[in-house]
Amino acid sequence: MPYFMRFVMLLVMTCLAGVALGSPVADASRCPTIAVTDANDRARLLHHICYLKGRPGEVAWQASTPDQLPPSADWTSANGHDLVFAHSDTTYWFRLNVHNPSDRAGLWYLKLNYALLDEVTFWTSGRDETHRLVTGDQQPFFTRGIDYRYFLLPVTLEAGEASTILLRVRSSGALNVPLELTTPDRLIADSNHLTLTHGLFYGALLIVAILNLLLFITSGTAYYFFNMFYLVAMGLFMFAMGGFANQYFWPDSPRFANTSVPFFMGMSVLAMTLFGRSFLEVDASQGLASRALSLQSLGSLVIMALAFVLPYSQSISLNTVFSLLVIANLFVIGLIRWRQGYTHAKWYVLAWSLMVLGTLIFALAAFGYLADFLAREVMMQAAIGGQVVLLNYAMVQRWRVLNQKLLEVEHSAKIQLELQVHQRTAQLRDAMRDLEQANRKLADLSLNDSLTGLRNRRYLDQMVPDLCAESRRTGSPLTMVLVDADHFKRLNDNWGHSFGDLCLQRIADMLTRHVRRPRDIVARFGGEEFALVLPDTTPEGARKVIEDILADTAGTPVSTTGGETVTMTLSAGLTCLQPGDSASDLFRRADEALYRAKAAGRNRVEIAGCSQPA
Repeated sequence: MPYFMRFVMLLVMTCLAGVALGSPVADASRCPTIAVTDANDRARLLHHICYLKGRPGEVAWQASTPDQLPPSADWTSANGHDLVFAHSDTTYWFRLNVHNPSDRAGLWYLKLNYALLDEVTFWTSGRDETHRLVTGDQQPFFTRGIDYRYFLLPVTLEAGEASTILLRVRSSGALNVPLELTTPDRLIADSNHLTLTHGLFYGALLIVAILNLLLFITSGTAYYFFNMFYLVAMGLFMFAMGGFANQYFWPDSPRFANTSVPFFMGMSVLAMTLFGRSFLEVDASQGLASRALSLQSLGSLVIMALAFVLPYSQSISLNTVFSLLVIANLFVIGLIRWRQGYTHAKWYVLAWSLMVLGTLIFALAAFGYLADFLAREVMMQAAIGGQVVLLNYAMVQRWRVLNQKLLEVEHSAKIQLELQVHQRTAQLRDAMRDLEQANRKLADLSLNDSLTGLRNRRYLDQMVPDLCAESRRTGSPLTMVLVDADHFKRLNDNWGHSFGDLCLQRIADMLTRHVRRPRDIVARFGGEEFALVLPDTTPEGARKVIEDILADTAGTPVSTTGGETVTMTLSAGLTCLQPGDSASDLFRRADEALYRAKAAGRNRVEIAGCSQPA
C-alpha cells in the first residue's frame, strides 16, 4: 500500500507540474476577433479567447453583468491553452469577439463540453441589443434552451455583423471550460458519433448487468448479484458525470444534479467492496482483510449519506480520496489472495489495475488537473469496459474450475452426492447457455461501421437476400450499385490515414445525403468501397442518383490539415436483379461493372446485366 500511494502522489504532482508549465500568458491588450466562417479560425478558438479572474471580494467576483466590470480589467489571453482550472472560489469571465465576414447571415453554436458547472451565464451583444442566457446544473434543465447534455449558445450573425460573447462561470468544483465554436452540421455529426459511443457503452453495461441478475436468480450465487449491483452503480455514476442524468432523470431537480455525483460514487464504492469480498471469498478467517472490507462498506454508506449534507466541493473531494483508497485496498487484497493460491484472483488484480489507472486519470480531469475531459471520459469508459470483460472472464474461469471439481466428486461420491453434482452441473450449463445467448445479442448489435456510421457488410449480407426474394415475389425492380473511391491509396500515401478516414466519412455523408428513402440501404462494403441497394428503383432512376453523387463529390473538395484542397472522384458499377438471380449474382455483376468504370477512366458509372438500357 505505501508504494501505491507514493505512485499516486508522484503522478498527481507530475500532472500539477504540467498544468503549471502550460498556464496561459497574460495579454491584456486585446482578444483577437475570430472569423466564424473560417474553419481554421474556429479550430484555433482558444487563440481568440480571453479570460478574467474574479477572486472573492474583487469587483469581477461580485459583478453580475458585464457592464459592472471595471474598464481597466486585466484580461488574460488563453494563447491556445485549454481553459482548465483547479477547484477554487474564483469566478471566471470569458470573452470572445466574433465576426461574420461573408455576405450571408449564418448560425453557429458555441459549445461548452462540461456538464458539472453550477452557474453559466452567456451574454451576446450585437448591433442593436444584448441577449442573455442563464443556465448551469443548479438551474432547471429547460433553462439551457436546447435539449443537450452540455451547454450550447446559438450565435446568429447577419452578413458583416460583429458581436462580443461574454461568459461568466462559477462552480463549487473544478472548472473545466472546454469551448468549441461549431456549425450545426458539425454539431449534429459529433453528437451522433458520441451518441453511438455512449449507447454502446451503457447498452453493454445494461446487458451484462441483466445477465448477472439472471445468473444470480438461476444459481443463487451472491457475487453475480454484487457484480450486477456494481455495473448499475458505476453506470449511474458515469451517467451523472456525463450530464445525461440531469438531462433525462431529474431535469427539474437542479439540487440533485450535483448531489447525485458523490452519491452514486459512494454507491459504486459499496458495490465494488461487496463484489470483491464475495468473489475473492474473504471471510472472517482472513482477519485484517475481512475487517478492512467491513469498514469500507460502512464508510461507503456514510459518504452516501454525507452527499446530502456536505457541500458538493467537500463531498466530491472526500468521495474521490475514499474511492481511490478503496480501489487500492481491493487491489492489494487481490494480490494477497493470488499469493495464497486463489488462481482466479490474478484476473481480478488485472481488472483492478485498469480501474486504478482509469479512475486516477478521470479524477484528475474532473478536478481540473488534466485537460480534455471528453477524452478522459471515454478513457474511463474504456477502463470500465476492460474491467468488466476481465471480471466476467474470471467468473467463467471460476465456473470451469468448479465444474472440474464437481466432475471429480461425481466419480467418488455416493448416489445422493452424485445427484447434487448433476443438479449443480445443470445450473452451470444453464448459466453458460444464458451467457452464449447474451453474446449472440451483443453480436447482433455490431451491424454498423464504426468509422462512417453506415451499415456494414454483415448487415448487407443479411438484408440483400430478403430484398431479392421480395423483388421476385412482387415483380418490383431492385437495383444495386457498388461505389469505389478513385486513387484512394494515393490519398493515404500523400496525406496519411487520418485524412483518408476523413475522406471516407465525407463520402458516407455524400451518399446518405442523396439516398434518403427509408428502405434504401447505404453500407460500407469494405475499405474505400460502398454499396447502395435501391428497392423499387429502375436502372434509369438509379443511374440518375449515382451521377448526381459523382458530380457532387467531384465538385466538393476536401481540405487537408495543411490547408490544401483535394478533389475526390468516385467510380460506380450498377446492376439490377434479373430472373433467377441470387444475391451473389448481384454483387458479382455490380463488381464487374465497377471494374469497367475503373478501366474506362474512372469518375463514371457503368451498367451491367439490366434488361432495360439506361
